[in-house]
Amino acid sequence: MEPVVTVGLDGSPESLAAARWAADEAGRRRLPLRLLHAWPMLVPEPTRVPAELDQNYWARRIVHNAQTELQARHPGLSVAGSLVADDAEHALLRAASESEMTVLGSRGLLPVESYFLGDISLNVVARAERPVVLVRAGTGEEGQEVPQTSTREVVVALKLHGSCDDLLEFAFKTAAAHGVTLRAVHGRSLPVQAYAPWGVNHDVAHEITRDAQKLLSQTLRPWCERFPLVDVADSVALVSPAKAVVRAADGAGLLVVGRRQHRPALTPQLGPVVQAAIHHAHCPVAVVPHA
Repeated sequence: MEPVVTVGLDGSPESLAAARWAADEAGRRRLPLRLLHAWPMLVPEPTRVPAELDQNYWARRIVHNAQTELQARHPGLSVAGSLVADDAEHALLRAASESEMTVLGSRGLLPVESYFLGDISLNVVARAERPVVLVRAGTGEEGQEVPQTSTREVVVALKLHGSCDDLLEFAFKTAAAHGVTLRAVHGRSLPVQAYAPWGVNHDVAHEITRDAQKLLSQTLRPWCERFPLVDVADSVALVSPAKAVVRAADGAGLLVVGRRQHRPALTPQLGPVVQAAIHHAHCPVAVVPHA
């Protein structure tokens, strides 16, 4: 199957921002873009009836308007609309399994606030087999909703235990496509023995930082050799991984975080780092599943 970038549309400003971001990313990666709108009440065949009686009118309009705008912005980009008679979560999960990445709009900074079609985006992020990118809408000069720019550095959060090849491959490919710096960040909370009655034992903290920095450099080395044109910066922060990720995302063009694939995934859970990234990072967030 030909690689494709898929974006979910629901007619909201956030989903349109996601579509704009996805179109730019598809163009950079030289991939076609698919605009997906899912609605269980779609009729099997379009009928020749007045717009006020056409059950599919608004669904078609959402996709058509987005397709027209994106095609004008990216004349050389292949943009296809897709209407699916299914609930959004099932349709997006199926599309995600067939896509290079799936892009969704997100809104709000707090866990109690919903995302694309309520909790659907969180469920898709937690269950998808391929990367999912959440894009927040910003405000343009004339009040028009526009996506966050992606011209700044790409930040990738690394745990440094277990495999992270899928995560690093996505991060390096994205940084290469944009021609920007890739910043690898590792957060590590200080253990109890690092504290003394007067505060942090700097010798212990220095040793922990040195060991983590060495492991981080070893993890990045083969990928730096594979992508020699990508400038790479790395840093170790002696704070919780979630705090390190949120801090590093400030000013970034894209934050890339990993999600362990759980089997069986009857009730998939998102870890604290992914939750912190999704709810508090202002830049687009890519969640990459890995073994």
